[in-house]
Amino acid sequence: MTKRVPVPHTINVLRDSRILKLVYEDQTSFEFSFEFLRVYSPSAEVKGHGPGDAVLQVGKENVGISGIEPVGNYAIKIRFDDGHNTGLYSWDYLYDLGVNMETYWQDYLQRLQEAGHTRT
Repeated sequence: MTKRVPVPHTINVLRDSRILKLVYEDQTSFEFSFEFLRVYSPSAEVKGHGPGDAVLQVGKENVGISGIEPVGNYAIKIRFDDGHNTGLYSWDYLYDLGVNMETYWQDYLQRLQEAGHTRT
């Protein structure tokens, strides 16, 4: 038996605060900054085509979301105002991002620092 994929029942784009908020039936909720979603895009452009191929995303602090569209019953496609629109954010992937947000964010900040980049 496969585990049920958590599907948000509410998706809110809070443009002024640059937050995408997902709320689930059990009232679990995640608030993702647009920057976080952009730098953790599941696209090949960001993740690469294999282990170790990921491309560090820099300068995404002020990225916006220009649109979101459903993809079947399993994902959403987020269009960012920097032109990036190729990542499909599955419900599983979004839930994982939410549960592990702090760890992923710290990893991103560490990689930025190691590459000599600073967030503005």
